[in-house]
Amino acid sequence: MKYKITAPDSLHGHICLPSSKSISNRVLIIKELTEGMCRIRQLSDCDDTRVLQEALEMLNSGETGEINISSCGTAMRFLTALIAIREKADIVLSGNERMSHRPIGILVDALRQLGADIEYIEEEGFPPLRIRGRQLTGGAVEMLGGVSSQFISALMMIAPKLKEGLQIRLLGDIVSRPYIDLTVWTMQQFGAKVTWTDTNTISIESSPYLPHDFCVEKDWSAASYWYETMALSKIGDDADTDSEIILDSLTDGSKQGDTAARYLFSLLGVQTEFRDDDTLLRKTRESLPRLNFDFANQGDLVQTIAVTCCALGSKFAFTSLGTLRIKETDRIVALYQQLHRLGYGVSIGENNQLVFDGTYHPAELEVATYDDHRMAMAFAPLALRFPYIIIDSPKVVSKSYPTFWSDLQSIGFKIEGI
Repeated sequence: MKYKITAPDSLHGHICLPSSKSISNRVLIIKELTEGMCRIRQLSDCDDTRVLQEALEMLNSGETGEINISSCGTAMRFLTALIAIREKADIVLSGNERMSHRPIGILVDALRQLGADIEYIEEEGFPPLRIRGRQLTGGAVEMLGGVSSQFISALMMIAPKLKEGLQIRLLGDIVSRPYIDLTVWTMQQFGAKVTWTDTNTISIESSPYLPHDFCVEKDWSAASYWYETMALSKIGDDADTDSEIILDSLTDGSKQGDTAARYLFSLLGVQTEFRDDDTLLRKTRESLPRLNFDFANQGDLVQTIAVTCCALGSKFAFTSLGTLRIKETDRIVALYQQLHRLGYGVSIGENNQLVFDGTYHPAELEVATYDDHRMAMAFAPLALRFPYIIIDSPKVVSKSYPTFWSDLQSIGFKIEGI
């Protein structure tokens, strides 16, 4: 299945954003650690959250067996830590083919330092895993901070259940720190005593989570695609009417790291106005001619910003992209291949740097998604700059944003299955 997408002349509409996947998945783990004694409102309905819910249901229905989480990296990491402290559990945790190539050794090593019983079934350092749960005492552990923040978050969330709590000392550079801060904040909402004791050490006391009702806020990562859509819209004399998009219930001051979209897209010509429960996006000027940015803390925005800059002719050099190598696909290579396929002068430099020299030569109008939801959503708005754009395997968006295509249609885009 492919979608052929054609854009309208102007953009108008009200988008009901999905709930935050990142917050939803953290709250589900914490709810499990309170023995289910809390109610979650406005939980994300995306594939990743559904897979985690189903995995937790399977875990609660029996202490042995296999849990397959398909392509959900968050579930793999969070469940590895959760099952490790689940006494009497004997679980094989597996995923799809891509998951078997996504490293998990740093998390497993840290859990083993604490006494966890985890073995690799196939390749050392990669899923699938056999985990035999046991009571862990806690104490102190060291782990690299430069690979995946989800390894750190997985350890953090089980820490209040350990007899001695936990001190996590992070070695080297710390990537995606906003996601770690999001875990700190979410845990604190349920009474956990967790602090950064210095720039590289997180301390969590042994104390029970306090169950209560919790409402998940809207997803800033999902909002970024509507910022991109507005950035690619026409402005001034080139537009039939001024375009505007209204996003519902975005939290100003959210702990989500992708709130950086608001700042980055201000440099690309999009104005944000918070009005009561709604957020108005409007294009006010053209983009900067060049944008250099370090994405150590906003890896999920790289595809969106890269595609936007190319379409606007804004040169760029993006750094700290190493973690993109171990996502649903190798996102650096995927971005390079598909932007190059469309005719943009993009190259991969040293240390995983992604560079655009500003050149464009008309080429193909079809994009492969590599089974990556963010590839599909980041490239779809390019229809505003081409006669049309074709997205291969478009249904991958269900991983994080199931209503993306219907929302795109609601603001005037035409979508045809081909």
